[in-house]
Parts: sequence; structure tokens; C-alpha cells
Amino acid sequence: MENMLSILVFFPAVAGLLGFVVEKESARMYGITVAAIEFALSLWLWFSFDMSNAGMQFVEMIPLIPDFGITYYLGADGISLFIIIMTTLMTLIGMAGMSETRNVKNMIVTLLFLEMTMVGVFVALDAIVFYMFWELSLVPMLYIIGAWGGPLRIYASIKFFLYTFAGSLIMLVGMLFVAYTYHDLTGVWSFAITDWYALVLPVDYQLWLFAAFFIGFAIKVPMFPFHTWIPYAHGQAPTIGSVILAAVLLKMGTYGFVRFSLPMFPDASVMAITPIAVLSLIMIIYTAMIAYAQKDMKQVIAYSSVSHMGIIMLGLFAMNAEGLSGSVFQMLSHGIVSGALFMLVGVIYDRRHTKLMSEFGGLAAVMPKYAVIFGIMLMAAVGLPLTMGFPGEFLVLLGFYKISPIMTILAGTSIILGAVYMLRLFKKSFFGPLNNEENMKLKDLNNRETWSLIPLVAIVIWLGVYPKPVLEPIDNSVKALLVFMDEKAITKEAKDMILVSKSNKGGA
Repeated sequence: MENMLSILVFFPAVAGLLGFVVEKESARMYGITVAAIEFALSLWLWFSFDMSNAGMQFVEMIPLIPDFGITYYLGADGISLFIIIMTTLMTLIGMAGMSETRNVKNMIVTLLFLEMTMVGVFVALDAIVFYMFWELSLVPMLYIIGAWGGPLRIYASIKFFLYTFAGSLIMLVGMLFVAYTYHDLTGVWSFAITDWYALVLPVDYQLWLFAAFFIGFAIKVPMFPFHTWIPYAHGQAPTIGSVILAAVLLKMGTYGFVRFSLPMFPDASVMAITPIAVLSLIMIIYTAMIAYAQKDMKQVIAYSSVSHMGIIMLGLFAMNAEGLSGSVFQMLSHGIVSGALFMLVGVIYDRRHTKLMSEFGGLAAVMPKYAVIFGIMLMAAVGLPLTMGFPGEFLVLLGFYKISPIMTILAGTSIILGAVYMLRLFKKSFFGPLNNEENMKLKDLNNRETWSLIPLVAIVIWLGVYPKPVLEPIDNSVKALLVFMDEKAITKEAKDMILVSKSNKGGA
């Protein structure tokens, strides 16, 4: 199908505009229908994808401002393909499981516009087009937190916006510098990322530009010490806001490292391995300890999310196929598992209007289906084998072991710490005596909640048992990226580091 990516990007936005004329009573079903069609289109993208081709596919290119080389340029490879599918899936699941009753029509329209921006980020191959989608994604999320959030929603939404917007401006300066450099060297303007890949920049240039892009992406991830906006955003956002934020928006930061930083600045990326590994270890261990200290179920999941993003960052800078492929796979796993956990917390909050673990206990006796699904997702979150959380974490640790066995052992503590705080949450909430009378009357999952969560359970188990259909195309694109980085690297240190990763033919 021609213009497949354009249809994927703009179909939700067009449907969102039409949503303004839909009756309030039909808005929820309208949104679910649109999201289901969008998900089906993303699956068609998968079925049409050439798994043996590691390069960009479904490429579309239309000049926008030719004098400055700004082009409507879209494409997808094995790395972005499954992130796009996860984006459409989690938007659909989030809408289907959404319990929000206030201004549902406005919420649906906002989510559809947000879906457009998220898909746009993952298919854009022109830096300006990428930046436009990146920045536009802030507006719907700002509105979701500010309009449907908790008591501190205005503070949380403004903090979210200011942090990410400030980082984006610094990233924009880096983009403009790269464009000017390309113009100086070639005599033509271009913001096409694939044209920028051809630039071989001096190491000192790479370091400054890597730092500019790093700030923009690190705030989005969010890496330590830029993570302080995330607890407020998750704590105050409605359930659907937390689901989309954890599942998709955070991945925009890690995806940015793969699409920009690694291929454009290979020498700087190698030089940044140790500093980023240290920051990632702080993310993994520090936020896991904070998660253990939390009394609010949602805050435990929020800090757990940051801790697991540290694992993803570690894999991105392993500079080998195992680490990078595991990291991309872990983006998908984290998106589905953390999104499901936030949905599950939303289920109990709808019934009790509290998220404090002290208010619960013995829930397994009155909500057995809820307890089983929560337990499965909890096990996936701590990386239990045969769940989706295991392959990605295993490959990341395997890949980074080649860089530093000691740091890998420290990172491995995330599995232990994760099990500690997650099992503590499960024990305090689901086991023990059912002392609170309010909990005795709680109803188990209804049909809407059950059918929203069952597909995520199926995916978590399927890709835990048999991850090959997803890992293989990811691995092909990752290996092509590593070969390109090695050919482009200037310093012997960078070439040696990347050659080590290439020498292992097994990959993921």
C-alpha cells in the first residue's frame, strides 16, 4: 500500500477532528474503533515488512521547504517497526480499558492527536519533521495531566512540559549546528537524518553535539538526575495518561539515542559509555530503593519504571548486537508490562479511590482474576524466565558483560531489588487477612477490564516463550547499525569497541 506511513501518522488526527462532531454517548466507542483500525494498519505494516531487509522501508519523501532542505521524509526499519505497533496497541488497550467518565469526548480526541504525534516521531527521517512531532506530543499529554489529573495536576503538568521543552530546545540547537555543518561541507541544505549519517565529524564536534542531543533525550527517558518530573507526572496523571506515558513517551528518548546519537556520533558514543553506564546504574539501584520505600502502589510502579529504563540505557551503549537488540526488545517489554501495571493500579483506584498499600490486604480472596493478572505482570516486570521481561534483560546484561563485568553484576541487582519491592507490594496488597470492610465488597474485574488486559497477558507470555519473530528483524537492523558505526568511527578506540560487538556472529 502506497503512503502507508502517512496513513498511519495522520489517520488518528483526521479521526480526532471528526470526533468533535460525534455524539458524547458514542465518543468512547468511536475512539476504540479508530484505535483498532490504526492497530490493524500497524499490523499490516508488519506483514508487509521485508524481514531480510535491514534498511528503511515504506519510504516517503516530499519536499517541504527545498531551499533549506526540509523534507517530509518517513521510513521504518526493524527497530522502529515494533515500537510503532506497541504504540498503536497500547493506545487501543488504554482506550478500551479507560474508566474515565468526565469529558470522555475531549479525552478521546486528545488521545487520537497524541497517537499521531507518537507514531510521527518513530517514522520521521527528517530532523525538523521529527522535532515537530516530538514537540507536539507535549501538548496532548500536558492537557491530559492538567485536565484529568489529581490535586497537584497543574504543578505536575507544568513541570513535565518545562523539563521536556527545555531539553528539546537544546537538542534543536544541536540539530541546527549539524545542518549548518552539512551545508558548509556539501554546499546544500539538508535536514534528512540519512544525509547527516554521511557526515564524519571531528571528535570534539561529536562530543558537543552528543551532549546537546543527550540532554533532550535523557530528560525524556528520564535519566538521573533529570528524572524528578516523572513521579509527579505519574502520580497526578489519570490512568490512561500514566499508561501512555510509561509505555510510549519514555521510549521516544531511548529511540532518539538509537536514531541520532549512535549512528551520527559513534566516537562520542563510545567515549560516553562509562559516564552513561554510571548514570544508568544510579537509575537502576537508586530508584529501585526509592520504589521500596513508597507507600503508594502507583509510585512503586512509577519508580520501578525509571529503574527498568536504566537497564534499557545500559544496553543501548553496550556497542554490540546482544546489548542493543536486547535494549530495543526491552523497550517493548517495558512498554507493555508497565502500561499493564498502571492499568491494574487504575482498576483498584476506581473501586477504592486510594492507592495506599496500607488500605488493602487479602485482595486475592475477593478479586482472584485481578490478583492472577497482577501477579503475571509483576513477574514479567522482575524478569521471570518465560515472560517477556526476561529475554530483553538477559541480552542487555549479556551484551554489557563484554564492556564491564563488574558494572553488569551491579546492574543485575535490579532483578533482586525489583523482586523485593514488587513482591512486597503484592504481599501487602493481595495476601494476609481481609480486615478492611470496604475491601470485602470489592468486585473482581468486569468484562471491559478483563478483555483489555488479556491481550497483554497473552503477549507477555508469547514473547517470553518465543521472542524470535520480534527479535530477528530488530537484530538485523541493529547489526546493520553497528557495521555503519564501525565504518564511520574515527578513533581506534571506537573501532575496537564496535568491532568486538561485530565479531560475535550469533547476535541476538
